[in-house]
Amino acid sequence: MIIAIDGPAASGKGTLARRLAEHYGLPHLDTGLLYRATAASLLNADRDLRDVDAAVAAARGLSLTEFDEARLRGREMGEAASIVAALPEVRAALVEAQRNFALRPGGAVLDGRDIGTVICPQADVKIFVTASPEARAQRRALELAQRGDKADYAAILADIAKRDARDSERSEAPLRAAADATRLDTTRMSVDAAFAETLRIVESRRRSS
Repeated sequence: MIIAIDGPAASGKGTLARRLAEHYGLPHLDTGLLYRATAASLLNADRDLRDVDAAVAAARGLSLTEFDEARLRGREMGEAASIVAALPEVRAALVEAQRNFALRPGGAVLDGRDIGTVICPQADVKIFVTASPEARAQRRALELAQRGDKADYAAILADIAKRDARDSERSEAPLRAAADATRLDTTRMSVDAAFAETLRIVESRRRSS
């Protein structure tokens, strides 16, 4: 069973994907970390984030499971990842690795922005998770504060608006819901309520397939 979870930043898709993977005993891949790790590699080498050749080389050298998540989850890296992810050549370099992960025996859970539309259009279950920009900014601010990082709500909200525009308007694999995806708005949902609804969607799809 392949489960594709898509949605914008801080919508809750990563949390839901991890819980689904644990529930069904499936491997999980946060594809956003691939772009964050690519951006981190460029920054570490003092390279321009829009240097296509360097970005492609960095993407091809990634491990899919060994990440320094503490650093990659930061706000700066999220912004940098959005820039790198807009490069068609980088996306192309990572497509095969993501598809191979999805084709593991028994299936997998993948979350990102183009899983249901580009990476796994054949996924058994597709869910597009969203929430209002304000709710997402609040969540990200809380997450940063809990890690001891600076949490400027206004700046975070502005970053989210900028990333939404960049992700939705890019020419290669823009952020959008697959035609056959089930939409889930988590704006007013607790994590547990959102997971319960996600589980209901998955089970409904499994029964109808």
